[in-house]
Amino acid sequence: MKTVKSADGTTIAYDRTGSGESLILIGGSFSERSHPTMTQLAEELSQHFTVYNYDRRGRGDSGDADTYAVEREIEDLAALITEAGGSAKVFGLSAGGALALKATASGLAVTKVAVYDPPYMINGAGPQPPADLTEKLVELSAENRGDAVEFFMVNGMGAPAEAVAGMRHAPFWSGLEALAHTLPYDTAIMGDFSLPAEELASVKAPAFIVHGADADQWLQQSANAVAETVPDATCHALPGQGIAVEPAVLAPELKNFFAN
Repeated sequence: MKTVKSADGTTIAYDRTGSGESLILIGGSFSERSHPTMTQLAEELSQHFTVYNYDRRGRGDSGDADTYAVEREIEDLAALITEAGGSAKVFGLSAGGALALKATASGLAVTKVAVYDPPYMINGAGPQPPADLTEKLVELSAENRGDAVEFFMVNGMGAPAEAVAGMRHAPFWSGLEALAHTLPYDTAIMGDFSLPAEELASVKAPAFIVHGADADQWLQQSANAVAETVPDATCHALPGQGIAVEPAVLAPELKNFFAN
C-alpha cells in the first residue's frame, strides 16, 4: 500500500501495479480498492499499464474530512494524477464513472476516460430517487447503517424491497454497512440523477462508455445518452453482462480503448 496527500490534507491510499502508461481505477458505491471487481480489474490491466487502484476518501485505508464536498474527491484524483506523473487514463465504475467524467470535465489531465454503467436517469426512466436522498442517507448512516444501506438500495438503485430485506441476513451485509457513510458521497456526485449535459459537453478527452447488454434498460439509456453528449465518445454494450460486470470480460475492452 502507498499513500498520497490530497489538497485538504486527507490521506488517500492506493496500490500501484504493472508498468507502462498510468491508469487510475475509480470504484463505485459499496466499493473500495480491495473489492474483488477492482482487484481483478487491476490484475488484468496491470499487464498493459501502470495501474493505480485507490480507496476513495472515507473507504478502506484512506482518510476522510469532517465535511464532504464533491470537489474534494476531484482533488483526490488530481493528487493521484500528479503521483502518476502528471497525466493519466481513468476508468470509473457506476457513480465512480460519473466522478471520472466530472473530474475530466473540470480540466484534470485525463488523457482518456472510460466508464461502466453511469447511473443517470433519462426522461423519467429508472428508480426516481427522492429529492432528499442525500440528506436522508446522512441521517440514516449516523443512526443505523443497515437502514441506510437498505434505503439506498431500494430508493437509489431501484432494488425490490423484499429482496433487500432478505440480504440483511447475508454474510456480505456487514461489508455494505461498513461503507454506508459513503453513500451520501455518491448521491452528491449524482445530484438529481439527471444527465449533466453541459458538464459532459466539456469533456475534452476521448471517452469510452460501456454498459452491460443485460443491464436494466434505464442504465443502457444512460450510457447511450452520455456517449451522445460527450464530444469524442463511443458506446459499447457488453454481451451477457449486467450491473455486476465480470472483470475478465470488461478488461480486454478497456485495454483496447486505452492502448489505441
